Amino acid sequence: MGGRRALFGTDGIRGTANTAPMTVEIAQKLGQAGGLRFTRGSYRHRVIIGKDTRLSGYMIESALVSGFLSAGMDVTLVGPLPTPAIAMLTRSLRADLGVMISASHNPFGDNGIKLFGPDGFKLSDDVECEIEALMAQDLTAQLAEPSAIGRASRLNDAAGRYIENAKASFPRGRRLDGLKIVIDCANGSAYRVAPTALWELGAEVIRIGCTPDGVNINADVGSTHPEALCAAVREHNADFGIALDGDADRVVLADETGRLIDGDQILGLIARSWAARGALRTRDVVATVMTNIGLERNLAEQGLTLHRTAVGDRYVVERMRELGANVGGEQSGHMVLSDYATTGDGLLAALQVLAVCVEENAPASRICRIFEPFPQTLRNVRYTGQNPLKSPRLDQARAWAAEKLGDHGRLVLRASGTEPLIRVMVEADQPDLVEEVVSEICSVVEAVGRAA
Repeated sequence: MGGRRALFGTDGIRGTANTAPMTVEIAQKLGQAGGLRFTRGSYRHRVIIGKDTRLSGYMIESALVSGFLSAGMDVTLVGPLPTPAIAMLTRSLRADLGVMISASHNPFGDNGIKLFGPDGFKLSDDVECEIEALMAQDLTAQLAEPSAIGRASRLNDAAGRYIENAKASFPRGRRLDGLKIVIDCANGSAYRVAPTALWELGAEVIRIGCTPDGVNINADVGSTHPEALCAAVREHNADFGIALDGDADRVVLADETGRLIDGDQILGLIARSWAARGALRTRDVVATVMTNIGLERNLAEQGLTLHRTAVGDRYVVERMRELGANVGGEQSGHMVLSDYATTGDGLLAALQVLAVCVEENAPASRICRIFEPFPQTLRNVRYTGQNPLKSPRLDQARAWAAEKLGDHGRLVLRASGTEPLIRVMVEADQPDLVEEVVSEICSVVEAVGRAA
């Protein structure tokens, strides 16, 4: 149907708790509208609701539950679990809808709501527009009769189901015996399941960021603060480090020296490994405009084609489905392995890298340098008022950058989907050229932002 979304952003609805759009009223209305939109027959309909560890999750969860129940939909609560677990359970349990309450890598004061369809994939823009249109209406007359109001229950083995699904992605007959692994769960949704899965596969597990208290999610730990992971790897003389974000759909890895492994290197390693054992469904790998040119050239040397999308794992997934590809990801650490998951899954991606370490009996520092990356710089510029990307002055700066870079590099400008930030990325074969262009573009964005 098309249309412009007012509530939904690039990754669901997100904002500060108790402030629009993250209020009890909006969450309840979303439950009602979502329940009505996904009521498709005369059977008992069901929605799966999970969350991360934010204090406000209790409030948003209760509001959503009341909305869905009033629409006549049964609710199954699973508590704190990773976003990919909710997607998996939605499809596995034949639910009509899945909901994840999380603001991912944002501070604890924020929260968000992500919706998954019965196939386990994030909803399309069109369906989100339909739900918003319903939310704008008076739904009183469409709500369930007293005898048809939904029921709420809790699924006690939800965590175990996800753990078994994660373990099933590890090559049959392989184990992590003898490996010491640091796992940082950002005090978020994976604090129970990720360490358990690694331990059950045989690893010695060192846990950090696994003691959530409702307000410490992503606080100086997790994928947005990887220095904690690197320090722990060195302190414990570990073989490998894994840092997840608040909802565990994103991963940052560290080798045995405590050095971080870039997301493009992770994607390249998985693609090469899967291609070698004939596991790639096509010769295509999907990434975003932020992915390094070095990876694109490396894949081409292997006869693989890199396809780029806008930033956001939902766009990666959409392109993967169009191509029939089963490996895709983002430089930021969202890895989509569609043989096992319908969305980014940090734990699954880490297990695939560990599988190569085990199979080649080699340390991560040796196997995770797949290609030589082009020098690349990413800077975030905060603005107030109107989006600077709409300024004619920035159009002129883009033209200058295109001429300056020529065939030696590229510029990517994009607005953050969750914060008033412009992300400036410059990539070129010469570091001095990168610095010159990124400095000039950032200064123009700052000036335009101040003027706005």
